[in-house]
Amino acid sequence: LHHRAGLARTGRLLMIDYRDAVLDDGPELSRLAARSFTETFGTLYPASDLNAFLTETFGRGLPSHLRDPAYRVRLAIEEGSMVGFAKIGPVLFPGDWGANTIELHQLYVLGGWQGEGVGPALMEWAIDSARDAGKDRMVLSVYVDNIRAQRFYARYGFEEIAAYEFRVGETIDDDRIWSLSL
Repeated sequence: LHHRAGLARTGRLLMIDYRDAVLDDGPELSRLAARSFTETFGTLYPASDLNAFLTETFGRGLPSHLRDPAYRVRLAIEEGSMVGFAKIGPVLFPGDWGANTIELHQLYVLGGWQGEGVGPALMEWAIDSARDAGKDRMVLSVYVDNIRAQRFYARYGFEEIAAYEFRVGETIDDDRIWSLSL
């Protein structure tokens, strides 16, 4: 499915294309994810921890998920370049989440496109896709100090349910697991 949306919020007209990722998108998707994570959290970690995380999570893990039918990735593209993405798939948090729970692994939007409707379009896709797949709950983790993201998720009805230790290299972050009944 391919969707095109024109958005005008900050005085500029955006023509964003939304489509499902394919295997060939792996290298650009990895670069986008690493850039977005670094823009948001890069100053929190020693360079060795950040580099190890980016290599493992986005250099290896993310492209491999494009081959795995258990995962789905939706891209936001402006003028031929990726500006955001969302990835849903099996729950990887410890514990028994049941077969009807899905995880929103990432919802990343580059800084210049935040506040322009890209995040909401990707979130709506994730929720609709989960419901279409017969899921009745979506979970995600968010950094404890990422108040902007917490407000965004709360607008969709997500609620904090647990603490979670999120590892970036040797650094352990204080994250929270949030849940939404679908």
